[in-house]
Amino acid sequence: MTQMGKYSSTNKLKIINDPVYGFIKIPYDVVFDLIEHPLFQRLRRIKQLGLTHLVYPGANHTRFQHAVGAMHLMSLAIEVIRSKGHRITEEEAKAVSIAILLHDIGHGPFSHSLEQSLIKATTHESLSLLYMEQLNREFHGELTLAIEIFRNRYHLKFLHQLVSSQLDMDRLDYLKRDSFFTGVTEGVIGSDRIIKMLNVKEDQLVVDEKGIYSIEKFLIARRLMYWQVYLHRTVVASEQLLVMMLRRAEALSSRGIKLFATPALAYFLQPGHEVSLEQFALLDDYDILASAKSWCNHSDPVLSMLSDGLVNRKLFSVELADGPFQADRIGALRKLVAATLSISSEEAEYLVVSDSVSNFAYSDMDDRISIMDKNGNIRDIAEASDMLNISVLSKTVRKYFLCYPRIIKEMP
Repeated sequence: MTQMGKYSSTNKLKIINDPVYGFIKIPYDVVFDLIEHPLFQRLRRIKQLGLTHLVYPGANHTRFQHAVGAMHLMSLAIEVIRSKGHRITEEEAKAVSIAILLHDIGHGPFSHSLEQSLIKATTHESLSLLYMEQLNREFHGELTLAIEIFRNRYHLKFLHQLVSSQLDMDRLDYLKRDSFFTGVTEGVIGSDRIIKMLNVKEDQLVVDEKGIYSIEKFLIARRLMYWQVYLHRTVVASEQLLVMMLRRAEALSSRGIKLFATPALAYFLQPGHEVSLEQFALLDDYDILASAKSWCNHSDPVLSMLSDGLVNRKLFSVELADGPFQADRIGALRKLVAATLSISSEEAEYLVVSDSVSNFAYSDMDDRISIMDKNGNIRDIAEASDMLNISVLSKTVRKYFLCYPRIIKEMP
């Protein structure tokens, strides 16, 4: 059986013991079959938080756990919305459960760390859709409605909002799960409380007024988690090691230099390779790490240094600033690194890197979080909240970083 081949199994109603939620029931036979499929099992080999475990050692959970957890929350949300008098058919419930289960199936190795590195100008959401369409062919059209919901082409728009919005099951799971595994308590949210307060008004997902404080906590937690975990300065530095290591390996391969690599990774290091969903489906974290371990001893000093830094946690220094670093300073650093390591200025560009990261906790432009009072009136959370300054939370905060090897003791 190939990675993309049809998977068949004996349907069973299983339960999964999850450390965050306890026992999770698999609600439909087709969901069980999808979980057992090699494309989904691959998510067991992709870390949810990329290289964050280099900062928070407990952060070794996977995209598999997250996807199953988000599906569990979707089941709870469907039950709550139905209990408030809104009709969701079994076919719709099954489809929206499949949509959230597969929403991350297009992630590559180390999740967001390598987004657009191996397949350029393509997001994981786009790849997820392509894999869902592939699975739909294998499952003889059983995913058609799930794909419509995923693409927001189904007439019940609130179902898409449960999959992708500012208050979707994806965010509710990853905040709670990432907080649990990192031990960062600032990210703890009341997902149960939020789900129990969900409602539908005029085909839009809303939150009952009693849940407003849980939403405020959710928005604050999201912002704190971004700067304390997802965009932590050391995490940023480690991700730059990973990105530049693969970029250097790709450059060496383009010059005809032979590199050890797993077959799946070797395909993407070839110059001018075509986008291949089948090859991408064979890639996971292990391909990158196995290759990096070999590259630690490569004769190319740049590739060797980057690989050794990633494998043995010899991370680069990182500076943060509110504005871009001066080009003169970056150039001087590269010259200093080149002279210290006896490499060219071009090679030093792989070791001295400057870019930026940004985040906002809430967008007040579209797809807002709506609060419904007891009279059925709808207000945006920005208007309904008497505690949060939403204008601050919705402001994009951008930080600039400069990474360079720790061999540079004194900075110019």
